[in-house]
Amino acid sequence: MISPIGWIIIWIGVVFDILGAIGLVRFPDVYNRLQASTKCVTLGTFGIMVGIFLLKGFTPMGIKALICGVFLLFTSPVAAHALMKGSLHFGTKMWKGTVVDEYGKDKLGGEQIDKKEG
Repeated sequence: MISPIGWIIIWIGVVFDILGAIGLVRFPDVYNRLQASTKCVTLGTFGIMVGIFLLKGFTPMGIKALICGVFLLFTSPVAAHALMKGSLHFGTKMWKGTVVDEYGKDKLGGEQIDKKEG
């Protein structure tokens, strides 16, 4: 019974990874792209690693997959946060359709939303 559950979790992870890749290509600015890719790819790849663990069990490959999944779960959001904060401080503007920029108002002296048309 564990094998079909492992494969289902792997396929759900693959779908999340594909959605993250589509978001990376389709979204308009660096902040939306990072949000889509980080959340989807973290969940998707973690799902793949958990599925591999369920398929392989407590073998060296299964334990390595689980360790890699946990490492990814902790490091990917931190890396995305650092990239977003660095982009804000570097001066990369947000997409003109962005509604609220509380961080820019509070920390950077004004909203960082691109107001230009076109």
